[in-house]
Amino acid sequence: MTNSTTVKPYPLLFQPLLKERVWGGRSLEQFGLELPEGPIGEGWMIGDHPNGTTRVVNGAFAGAGLDDVRKQYGASFFGTKGEEFTGDNGRFPLLIKLLDCNDDLSVQVHPDNGYSKLPPGELGKTEMWYVLGAKPGSKIIYGLQPGKSRDDVARALQDGTIMDVLQLVDVQAGDSFYIPAGTVHALCAGVLVAEIQQNSDTTYRLFDYNRPGLDGKPRELHIEDSLNVIAYEGSGATRMTTELAAPQQWLTLAESPYFRVEKAKVEGEWKLSTTPDSFVILVVCDGGGEVTWPDGRIGVKPGDCLLLPASLGDYALEGAFTVLRSYLP
Repeated sequence: MTNSTTVKPYPLLFQPLLKERVWGGRSLEQFGLELPEGPIGEGWMIGDHPNGTTRVVNGAFAGAGLDDVRKQYGASFFGTKGEEFTGDNGRFPLLIKLLDCNDDLSVQVHPDNGYSKLPPGELGKTEMWYVLGAKPGSKIIYGLQPGKSRDDVARALQDGTIMDVLQLVDVQAGDSFYIPAGTVHALCAGVLVAEIQQNSDTTYRLFDYNRPGLDGKPRELHIEDSLNVIAYEGSGATRMTTELAAPQQWLTLAESPYFRVEKAKVEGEWKLSTTPDSFVILVVCDGGGEVTWPDGRIGVKPGDCLLLPASLGDYALEGAFTVLRSYLP
């Protein structure tokens, strides 16, 4: 790998890790991704996790894993707020995905960092969704019906009425959903989303529609863990429907202890800069254009996810597109 002292910081693109899921489809092809056979539900676009690490495809670090870059660049890459993630035993703090929901996902819930039964070395999982596309009539499961207790949920699971205690909400492109740990949730068929989340792969399935998995057998459920971690008094989940009228203005979609996510519409040239505090992740939602910096430029299209080092400094967005910006709060 190239010695970091000889490389000026630049925006990194990665080779996505494409993962087969029983609920997946082929819609990620619209982003120019070459899908393997089968139902592909997840594209891990930027990841540094034991279950998958993405590799750089552009510039001096081409071929290097995000974990390699993390260890070599250190805090100058991630920013002062990311110092705790940079050691040999560290891990990039966020995981960025594109999800194609050709069928309903399991009804699920994620633990927080303090849950005593987390797998060794694993984190809790707070996340947010931005809806890139939704077929007419698409819905998601988003929380419990008001006033439902642990006993109510356990009873509904036993008598087969679990769907009656869940909230089902309509979705359309442009909607965003903040999903703190403890929120019962599920994407449903016909939805295409970008997901920004804590770097965790821990999911507790509460209900899976009694369907077989890819191996023909029922997928494992995690009833006790799910009942333990649900936030029955409310998790702080919030949702937004956004129509951006003015370009070149950031609108906050989600803010948590782990990430801040903003949305903007780019028209023409927009000069920006990273800060020493944090890296920046850009997710292009629609349209197209370029990301430029003093030493180069990259063309961008829908579905592209770029990681900008904290030390990059001045850069600009040029063209006509909608973009998400994520960084450490």
